Amino acid sequence: MGSVELDPKPARRRWRLHQSALVVLWVVMSMMIWVGLYWYIRRQSIRNVEEGLVSMCEERARMLQDRFAVSVNHVHALAILVSTFHYQKEPAALDQETFADYTARTAFERPLLNGVAYAQRVVHTQRELFEMQQGWVIRTMKREPSPIQDEYAPVIYSQETVSYIEALDMMSGEEDRENILRARATGKAVLTSPFRLLGSNHLGVVLTFPVYREDLAPDVTEEERIEATAGYLGGAFDVESLVENLLSQLAGNPEIIVKVYDVTNASEPLIMYGPDLPDGFPSPSHTSMLDFGDPFRKHNMVCRYSKEPDVPVSALTTASGVFVICMLVGYIVYAAWNRYDNVKEDCRKMEELKKQAEAADVAKSQFLATVSHEIRTPMNGVLGMLDMLLDTKLNSTQQDYAQTAQVCGKTLISLINEVLDRAKIEAGKLELESVPFDLRSILDEVISLSYSKSREKCIELAVYVSDGVPEVLLGDPGRFRQIITNLVGNSIKFTERGHIFVQVHLADHSNLVVEQKPEPKLNGHNDDSIPTAPLSANADFDTLSGYETADKRNTWENFNKFLSLSSHSTQNGSTHNSNSESVTLVVSVEDTGTGIPLHAQSRVFTPFMQADSSTSRNYGGTGIGLSISKCLVELMGGQIWFVSRPGVGSTFTFTAVFQRCERNGAVEMKKDTLDILPSCFRGFHAILVDERPVRAVVTKYHLQRLGISVETVGNIDLGVAALTAEKGRLLSGTKRQCIFLVETDSCSSKNESYSQDQILEGSCNGCKLHLPNLFLLATSELEKERFPGFSDNAFIMKPLKASTVAACLQLALGVDSQNANEDGSNTEGPSSLRSLLVGKKILVVDDNKVNLRVAAGTLKKYGAEVQCVESGKDALALLQVPHKFDACFMDVQMPEMDGFEATRQIRLIEKKANEKVKAGEHGTEDEMAGMDWHLPILAMTADVIQATHEECIKCGMDGYVSKPFEEKQLHQAVAKLWASANS
Repeated sequence: MGSVELDPKPARRRWRLHQSALVVLWVVMSMMIWVGLYWYIRRQSIRNVEEGLVSMCEERARMLQDRFAVSVNHVHALAILVSTFHYQKEPAALDQETFADYTARTAFERPLLNGVAYAQRVVHTQRELFEMQQGWVIRTMKREPSPIQDEYAPVIYSQETVSYIEALDMMSGEEDRENILRARATGKAVLTSPFRLLGSNHLGVVLTFPVYREDLAPDVTEEERIEATAGYLGGAFDVESLVENLLSQLAGNPEIIVKVYDVTNASEPLIMYGPDLPDGFPSPSHTSMLDFGDPFRKHNMVCRYSKEPDVPVSALTTASGVFVICMLVGYIVYAAWNRYDNVKEDCRKMEELKKQAEAADVAKSQFLATVSHEIRTPMNGVLGMLDMLLDTKLNSTQQDYAQTAQVCGKTLISLINEVLDRAKIEAGKLELESVPFDLRSILDEVISLSYSKSREKCIELAVYVSDGVPEVLLGDPGRFRQIITNLVGNSIKFTERGHIFVQVHLADHSNLVVEQKPEPKLNGHNDDSIPTAPLSANADFDTLSGYETADKRNTWENFNKFLSLSSHSTQNGSTHNSNSESVTLVVSVEDTGTGIPLHAQSRVFTPFMQADSSTSRNYGGTGIGLSISKCLVELMGGQIWFVSRPGVGSTFTFTAVFQRCERNGAVEMKKDTLDILPSCFRGFHAILVDERPVRAVVTKYHLQRLGISVETVGNIDLGVAALTAEKGRLLSGTKRQCIFLVETDSCSSKNESYSQDQILEGSCNGCKLHLPNLFLLATSELEKERFPGFSDNAFIMKPLKASTVAACLQLALGVDSQNANEDGSNTEGPSSLRSLLVGKKILVVDDNKVNLRVAAGTLKKYGAEVQCVESGKDALALLQVPHKFDACFMDVQMPEMDGFEATRQIRLIEKKANEKVKAGEHGTEDEMAGMDWHLPILAMTADVIQATHEECIKCGMDGYVSKPFEEKQLHQAVAKLWASANS
C-alpha cells in the first residue's frame, strides 16, 4: 500500500480556531490587567490622600491641644492670682474693678476664652452676711433667688465680656455643681459638657479651677482639699469660635470638613463643632483624639473631605498605557506567530515545489534521454546504412544523393546535440573538460569545416593567432571549437561579400578587454540615431578584404599594435604575466555581412530567437547557437559581446580563461586537437605580394608556422625588386630556396587575364627574370580563369591553413614528405582502427535489428568477427565463463533486461569465477586456471545525458560510444577500451 498523505487543511483550520481563542484570551487578560492596575493606582492615590488628611488632622489636633493647654495654664495662673491677692493679703488687694481691668489687659494671653469669672465658696450659714457685704442676692442660672442649700458659689469677680453672670450661683446647675465638686476634690481643671452659651448662643464649655486659701502640699487628702477651698475660677470657651479661628487654614478649605466631638459618652457623642452630615457619607475620614486636660471628659476631632476624591488622571493614563502596550505586545506576538506560520507554510509549499521541480527535472532528464534515444536510434540506422551504401560502387548521381542524405542526417544530429546542450546548461549539468590542446589546430579544423561555403560565396575566411598565445593550453577543446564554429557559421550564413576574420590575442595585448566594451547602443540596444549603411561594392577600407567593418577599432593601426606587442614579447621569450598559471584570451570573429537589425540586437543571446521571422526561412537555423555560446563562454570564466551595424557587418568578441601547459609536457594531449606540421620547409624564403597589409600578415602567419621566412611587398614591382635582391644573395653563395606568392587581387585589374610571364615582367637592368616557384593565392575557382597560363598546382586556394599550404607546396615543389609527421603517422585513420579491431571477436547486443546491422557492418569493415544478439538475457547466455569474446558492445535501453542490468549480471558472473580461480577450485589443466575474467564492455547509447554516462560507469561498463557511430569517436572509445583491458 502506498503512503496516505493527510490533508493539512483540517489541521490548519483547528490551529486557526486555537489561535483565535488565544487572541480573545489575551484581550481578556489585557483588560483584567487594565482593571487591576487602575484599581491599584486609584487605591494608592486614595491612600496618599488619606495619609495627607491624617497628617493635616493630626497637626491641627496638636495645635488645638497646645493652644487649649496654654489657655488652661493662664486660667490656672489667674486662680493663683486670686488666691494670693484676695485671701493671703490683709486686707484683700483684689476687687471687681481690679479683676476686670487685669483680665481685660491680659485677654490676649487667653484667645480661646470668651471670659473668666471667680465664684466664691459660701456656706449657708454665711449667706446672709455675704449678701449684705455684696449688696445683692445670690441668684440661680435662671436669675431667680437661689433656694436654700448647703453651699453656694456666686460669681463675685468677672471679666467685662461675661459680666452678665455676676451674682449667679454656679452650683445652681446640676452639671456645673458636679464639675465644681470634682475640681475642688482633684485640684485640677475640669470641663463641662457642651452647652449653649448665654449671649452668643454658641456651643461652648466651662473650664473650672479650684482656688485655695493657702498653698497645699502635693500629698493632701481630698477632705483637706475641700476644706481649704475658697472659691472657683472658671472660664467660658466658645468652641465654635475657638475652632473656626484656630483651624481657619484647615476648616477654611472648602474640600475638607472638620468636626469636634465630646465622646465622654461613646454611645451618644456630643457635637461641639461642625456641620451635620448624612449617614454613609463616602468620603474618607480621620479621627484625632483631643486631650484638654480633663481626664473625665473625652474629645476627638474628625476630618474628612467634603466629597469623594476625583479619579487620578495617572490611574487612567497608566492603566490605559499598559493596556495599549499589552495589546501591542499581543499584536507583535500574533503578527510574529502569524508570520512564522506563513513562512512555515511558504517553506512547506517551497518544499513541495522543490519536490515537484526535482521530479520535473528528473522527468525532463528522462524525457530528454528517451527522446534522444528514440531519435538517435533510427538516425544511427540511417547514417550507418548511408555510410555502408557509400562504401559500395555507386554512379555519380547515386553517390550525390547518398552524400546529400548523409549531410542532412548529420545536420539533424547536430541540432539534437544543440538542444541537449541547452537542456544540460539549464539543468547545471554541463561540465567542462580540462585537457591539453593546440588552439591553432582547433582553429584550422573550424576553417576546414567552413571552407566550401566560403569558396561558394567568394568571401575571405582567415584566422590569425598572435605569437604570444601559448602553443598548448589546458581547457576544453570541444567546447571552444563549438563556440568558434557557431560564430563562424553565423558569419558565413549572413555574409555575401567581403571577409570573415577570426583573431586570437592575449588579453594583456588587446584593447578589447571587458572593461573597454563598445558603447551599449552598439551592443544589443536599439538606437534609431545610428545610421544604416547600404551594402557597397566599393572596397577602400584598410581591412582584410577592404570592406568596412562594424567595430571601428579593428583597423590596421590597432592590428599592427597587436603585432608589435606580440613580436616584442616573443623576442623577449616571455609574455605578460607569464608567471600566472592562467591565460586570458580575447577572441573576435569579424564579418562584413548584413549586420543585426537594431530592434533585434537586444535578444541576440535569447534562446530560439532570431532577428525576424524571415531569418530562419532565408538562412535556416534555430536561434540557439549564440545562447549556447554565451553559456559556454561564461563557464570558461569569460564574457561575450558584439558590435553590429546594419549593412556593414558584425563583430563578436569573447574572452576565455585557460591554464598554461607546456608543449613538452602535453603528453596526454588528444590527437584530434594536435596538428603536427611538416618540418621540410624550414629554411625556405617566401616573397609575398599583397596590397592589403592585414591579409599579408595572415598569410605570413601560416607560412611562418611551416618555418618559412616571409618578406611582404605591396605590388608586383616591389616583388620583382625583392626577387632580384634574393637572386643576388643566391649568387653570393647563400643556400636557401625561394618561393614567390602573389595575391590575385594585387594584379592591376580583376577583369584582365594574366600569364606567368606577364606577372613576372619587370626590369632589372633590362634583364627578364624567370622564377619557377610562383604561386597564386585565390579565393574561388573562378579566379583561375584569369590566369590561363598557370597549372592547378600553382594555385593555393583559400581559406589558408598551415597544413593546406604545406600540401600544396609539397605537391608543386616535389619536396620529400617523409618528415611530414616526425612523431609518427596519423594514428586515427581507418588503418589504425583496423589494427585495433582485426581478428577481435566482438559480441553486439541491441534490440533494434537495423542498429545491429549497422554496428556489425561497421565493426566487420575494420576486420572484427561479430556475433549479434537482440536481448540482455541472450548476451548472458553467451557470456557464461568461460567464453571466447574479446569485447561486448551493449545497448543501454532494451526490453526485459536493459544493458545496465545485463552488465551487472556479467560482472557478478566474472566475480564468482575469479573467486573460484583464487580459491584454486580449477585444476591446472582447466582453461579457466590462472585467468582474471573481465570482459571489456562498451555501452552503445543513443542519449548523451550525463546521468546516463555516469550510470554506465557505475554499473561496471568500461566506456560508451554515442549513436550514430563516427570513425573518430569509435577509434577513441576502442583504443581506451583495449588500454583498460590490458591494464
